[in-house]
Amino acid sequence: MSVSTMPSTKNATVATRCLSVVGGTAAESRRQPPPRHRPNRDLREREYLTPAELERLLKAAAMHGRYGARDALAILMTYRHGLRVSELCALRWDQVDFATARLTVRRLKGSNGATHPIAGDELRALRKLRRDQEPGCRYVFMNERGAPMAPAGFRKMLKRVGAECGLATVHPHMLRHSCGFALADKGREVREIQDYLGHRQIQNTVRYTRMRPGRFDNIWD
Repeated sequence: MSVSTMPSTKNATVATRCLSVVGGTAAESRRQPPPRHRPNRDLREREYLTPAELERLLKAAAMHGRYGARDALAILMTYRHGLRVSELCALRWDQVDFATARLTVRRLKGSNGATHPIAGDELRALRKLRRDQEPGCRYVFMNERGAPMAPAGFRKMLKRVGAECGLATVHPHMLRHSCGFALADKGREVREIQDYLGHRQIQNTVRYTRMRPGRFDNIWD
């Protein structure tokens, strides 16, 4: 082998150092923590919807063609009964008593269940939804593929509908908060709201009475 074809020790050393630097940079980048989730207060002025905003949301959902009535009813029941998205998606027809207009609410996350009244507009929408479903269907809210609606599907639908009506930051748990604030604004007792939402700890309920929108309306009367 001639001298001109011999590998250069100097070049090999430089290449090794370059690889070490590149490898070290990649390792450091892998160790970097993921970006922090922005606090809700940076994204939204408040964590509840006003009655007017809820109405806008329902109207926008109802306009979505074939599944608009289903989506609007899902939003309405999530709000009216203070449901978590997982509780909504797990809702079954055997929880709906059409004869007495009562809903058996089965809470998750260790919360207490309860029996809620079903308002007339909900009851009519539920009857129509059941007529439109396949016979023998167990779950109230089904997706386009004939399976129970998934929490991710509801979130996606709500985000799309919210963006269409100027409520781009709306999320499912915001509907549960809206229920609590609406009941507090009606002057309901904190224990009543606690039982309705299924809170085990009253500290989780006091926030609604402490921060209710109309709390100080008559403070100067």
